[in-house]
Amino acid sequence: MSKLDTHRVVRLVIVTASLGFISWLAFVLWQGSRTQHLTLAAGTSTGDSYILSNALRTVVERHYPRIRISLLETGGSVENLQMLEEGRAQLATAQADVTAGPRAALVAVLYDDTFQLLVPASSQVQKIVELRGKRIALAQTGGQFQSFLRVAEHYGLGQADFQFVGRSDTDADDAFSRGKADAIFRVRAIGNPSIQRLVQSGQVRFVAIGQAPAMKISHPAFLPAVIPEGAYSGNPSVPPQDLPTVAVHRTLLARDTADAAAIRAITEVLIGRRQEIMQEIPAGMTELRLLLVQTRRPEPQTGTEPLPHPGALSFYNKDKPSFLLAHADYAGLILTVGIMIGSWIWELNRWMQRKQKNTADHYSNRVVGLMSAAQKAGSNPELEAIWNELLTILTEVVHDLDSDKLSEESFHSFRAILQIAMEVVRDRRTIVDIAR
Repeated sequence: MSKLDTHRVVRLVIVTASLGFISWLAFVLWQGSRTQHLTLAAGTSTGDSYILSNALRTVVERHYPRIRISLLETGGSVENLQMLEEGRAQLATAQADVTAGPRAALVAVLYDDTFQLLVPASSQVQKIVELRGKRIALAQTGGQFQSFLRVAEHYGLGQADFQFVGRSDTDADDAFSRGKADAIFRVRAIGNPSIQRLVQSGQVRFVAIGQAPAMKISHPAFLPAVIPEGAYSGNPSVPPQDLPTVAVHRTLLARDTADAAAIRAITEVLIGRRQEIMQEIPAGMTELRLLLVQTRRPEPQTGTEPLPHPGALSFYNKDKPSFLLAHADYAGLILTVGIMIGSWIWELNRWMQRKQKNTADHYSNRVVGLMSAAQKAGSNPELEAIWNELLTILTEVVHDLDSDKLSEESFHSFRAILQIAMEVVRDRRTIVDIAR
């Protein structure tokens, strides 16, 4: 090759590389400057996941103005995942036991949904197998319906063994309330307002769904769970004792082609700004606000669930050790340093635990004081002030939980006391209203 040809080849390589770099830089700048429009299929407008998704949208758009999220009301998990698969939605909420398509990728676990089966208080039904031939208030669409059939299948029952009433959750609720159905089945978070309304009538009771560990063999997404005694009412206790049942994760998924930077931003808001999201949920939905404490990174369980979305994964992995620290060559140094400071870390951990316990005790004492004040209150304005103070304390506790000033164990203990206090305020309101 002549010297002239060599120079031409070099110039061609330089020009090609320059154009490639400029094109890449222009693409990166364009990606960073354009607005990302995402559609989120979130279920029914009155459902927990829709309300939470709406609050999430508000906080995401506040901190990331170039991300715009449109919420879609749908029929539930099955429709959500179908829209995700077809590209009509880039985000979707869904029960973990509903099979997702190959285009779905996990973003986060939002909270745990619990299988809840109720019958009229006068019903003779004690076990799910006794529902053969009965009318079930349950729409024959969506993930709830699939979950019920899976449970029934475990007990040797099939779709033909039941009569299903209602074209939607609202229709089913109405049919059950009017005595047009013998049972109602819901996959909802414990404390769900629609179930709470049924319980408040005093005309229903829960039926246990046992054998969850056995069901998990065929349905890996199923988790053994318990509806705690008094979860819906403390006096009288509803349910009257801890009730075995099944739970599944309610997850947030993204289409695998969704912009990674946008999904990373949404994940950051969902995990790191829970207090802000809580503030966007209506004040009267205390139980729904508490669900945000369960929001977390999805953990591999069976290998059959969707893989994490690259955008979400980049957020979760941001605190992993560097490449050098991960190598075995440095293990000796790390071990030596660890031995030297081990006792100090142990003492520091004990100090932090004591501090977290003191913080939890402080909040619990405040709530107990407000509980005592509520029992003596003689007017609704006094009770309203106590209620608002309880919500203020809840906000402070969640903030401390996010900043590690409070442990998860301490938070669960506090939450139990808080729920009792809120029940005391509700009962006192009833007494005051009657006295008037």
